[in-house]
Amino acid sequence: MVENKSEHDASVIIEDDGKPEFAVEPKMFGKWSYEDVQSPDHSLSNYLQVKPVRQQVFVPYTAGRYQQRRFKKAQCPIIERVTCMLMTAKSRNNGKKQMAVRIMKQTLELIHLLTGENPIQVIVTAIAAAGAREDSTRIGSGGVVRRQAVDVSPLRRVNQAIYLICKGARESAFRSLKSISETLADEFINAAKGSQGNSYAVRKKDEIERVAKGNR
Repeated sequence: MVENKSEHDASVIIEDDGKPEFAVEPKMFGKWSYEDVQSPDHSLSNYLQVKPVRQQVFVPYTAGRYQQRRFKKAQCPIIERVTCMLMTAKSRNNGKKQMAVRIMKQTLELIHLLTGENPIQVIVTAIAAAGAREDSTRIGSGGVVRRQAVDVSPLRRVNQAIYLICKGARESAFRSLKSISETLADEFINAAKGSQGNSYAVRKKDEIERVAKGNR
C-alpha cells in the first residue's frame, strides 16, 4: 500500500493493485455512516442509493450530475433527492439549495436525537413505507373512460414517497410554532413506524391503495 502524498488528494490511499481507496469513510455531514444502512424493501434497493461508493457523499450536493439523461436521477443519492424536493415549494424559498441543505442537516440531527438511530436508515425506511404499491389510471378514449388499478414501478414509489413526506412536513410547518426541520423529522420518524394517524405520507399512501383496490 502506497500513500498518495499529493496535497489535493490527502484523503486517498493507492492500493498495491493501483485502485484508490478512501482513507476516511464517507459520512453524511461527517457524522453518519452509510455502512449499516439497509433497504427494508428489496425491490427498492437499486433506487434508495446508499450502498454504491459513488452515492456515499459528504454533503447532499452533486452539482446536477444526475440530470443529464432521463431516469438518471434514480442514481442520485437519496438524501440529495429529499433535499432537492424541499426546494420545489411555490414560495419565496423556492430554489434555495443552501437553505435546503441546512434544513436537511438539522433534520438528520433531530432524528438522531429523537430515535438514537442512524438517521439515514430512518429516512430509507420511511421512504420505503410511504410509497404506494398500487395506483389507478384512466383507460379509454372518447366518451368512455374508466379507471383501472395498476402496479407502481419502484422509481415511481420512491418519487411519490419523497413528495408526500416533504408535502406533509411543509403543511405541518405552515402557521405553526414548529420549524420545517422539526416537522420533517417527525414525518420521517412516523412514516418509518408506519403510523397512519401521525404521518401524512402514510395516510395518503393508504388512500391511494384503497382507491386502486376499488378499481380492480
